[in-house]
Amino acid sequence: MGLFGMILTAVLAAVLLAIVIVKYLPLKLRWIASILLMALSVFLIYKIYYGIMQPIIFNKQKVTKFAKVVNQLKIIRDAEVKHLEVLGRYTKNKDSLIRFIDSAQVALTETKTIVEKEDRGGGIIIDVEIRKTDTIGYESVAKYFEGRNYKDMFNVPGQEGKEFDIEIGTVEKVQGLIVPTFLVKTDKEGILKGMDKSLIKQELEAVATDQIKGEFVSVGSLDEVSNGGNWPPSYDKQKGDKKE
Repeated sequence: MGLFGMILTAVLAAVLLAIVIVKYLPLKLRWIASILLMALSVFLIYKIYYGIMQPIIFNKQKVTKFAKVVNQLKIIRDAEVKHLEVLGRYTKNKDSLIRFIDSAQVALTETKTIVEKEDRGGGIIIDVEIRKTDTIGYESVAKYFEGRNYKDMFNVPGQEGKEFDIEIGTVEKVQGLIVPTFLVKTDKEGILKGMDKSLIKQELEAVATDQIKGEFVSVGSLDEVSNGGNWPPSYDKQKGDKKE
């Protein structure tokens, strides 16, 4: 029952009780009715307060729970991006991705613009600028994850034994150009388990720009080239992982 329904029910109950008092209750017993009316008033005040505060409390708790999930997804996303950078593909093998962070190295490159002479024939020689990229060293991929608990990045916060789902695929960005894609997600209903069911139902149908849309918290896409998450910018400002 909604807040309006509760108020209407309480008002009707109060009116009926007043009618009973006036028509049927002897004077000497009207103190009992006064106590009942007082109890009804307290109950009504409580229900109104609870009806107002419940969505506010729900939203605060929701943001706290979602922020922890978003922080985990950011670690997975960064790991997948490094995997693509080094090996040229994404992976859905969770153990392999952790081992990759532990052992892989990423090349450090330097791009310079140099000027070379180009003979155009007929005695014409011109200067041509050429961009040249050289590998100047290597560094551990693990360096990019210092202070971040990547060993447990696949565990969904607050859900013991639950892990994020990972899918990989490809899309044709332009004709003839096939690009790898990935998607990592977990359902919002599981994150919010134990909270008010009617408010959870509303959350699963969220479409506002300042909310996490739909039934999942996710990062990446299988339908387009993207490594962005489906959360609004406010979640990037939440206090969470040491390194974003």
